[in-house]
Amino acid sequence: MSICPKNKNSKAHRDARRANWKMGAVNLVKCPKCGSLVMPHRVCKVCGSYNKREIIKVED
Repeated sequence: MSICPKNKNSKAHRDARRANWKMGAVNLVKCPKCGSLVMPHRVCKVCGSYNKREIIKVED
């Protein structure tokens, strides 16, 4: 069985629904150890720390 709509949606109604499908801005916070911008709850790629502890060793 295929979908059988009861009423026709206009093109404006369809396009208004699709207009809200967009990406938001990326949220960035400062790393407490080195001060670079990172995404929250992730290991810093510059210094390798998370929650003020060194998680991975980063080579200079």
